[in-house]
Amino acid sequence: MRALSRRASRNVDEENPYWVSFSDLMSALLVVFILAAVALIIELTQKQNEFDQEIEKLKQAEQARRDILHDIRDELAKQNVTVLIADNDTVLRIPESTLSFDSDRDEIPDNDNVEKAVTLIGEVLHKAISQPVDAGDQQIKRFEYLDTVFIEGHTDSLRSYRDKGNWGLSTFRAISLWEFWNTSLDVAPPLGELRNGYGKVLFSVSGYAATRRVNEEETTGDDRRANRRIDIRFTVKRPELADYQAVSEQTKK
Repeated sequence: MRALSRRASRNVDEENPYWVSFSDLMSALLVVFILAAVALIIELTQKQNEFDQEIEKLKQAEQARRDILHDIRDELAKQNVTVLIADNDTVLRIPESTLSFDSDRDEIPDNDNVEKAVTLIGEVLHKAISQPVDAGDQQIKRFEYLDTVFIEGHTDSLRSYRDKGNWGLSTFRAISLWEFWNTSLDVAPPLGELRNGYGKVLFSVSGYAATRRVNEEETTGDDRRANRRIDIRFTVKRPELADYQAVSEQTKK
């Protein structure tokens, strides 16, 4: 009876010789599937880490800008110079009460108090952007996280009769402040020599005439005074188009 059972088992194996090979094939496929899944997980993890690193860089840039603005405002307040933080912690605003130009003129007024205030603003700004991002790492400065620092001139809606009108007036007032800082500040390196994270000149100037008024309805003299101002706008370093395209190509693979 045992002999018959052994013979029957042997006959089944002999009649189904493919069974062992099929089991081996399925085991091999399972191993390949597991290895492929592991490789995919590793690749996705690496891509996620790349995204996380870019997001962290943006967070650091935003924090560096925020620190710059608040340090400037707080330090100037100690010296009785009024500046404001505006536009969601992106702009340092110099109101007309601190820097007041003569009517229809773009030169920095020949006034000791005004010149002292403007000088202090420039010196404190230079110090704030030159601070290290991390107290433990003195190599990376805050301005390396910035793209551009714009000195922006603004006017009220009353028409200027000078050449180029309010556009020229606002632009040349911004230029006058920039030139004053470049010629009067005792700082090193000069603001004009600072470079952003891409190696480009950090500071620039622009004029907006009355197109970006703080008070759209100028019903009072105070409304117009608030619109006559200089804004210092800090833009942060962000990934370039090529960086976005590289990430996009990686996600398609």
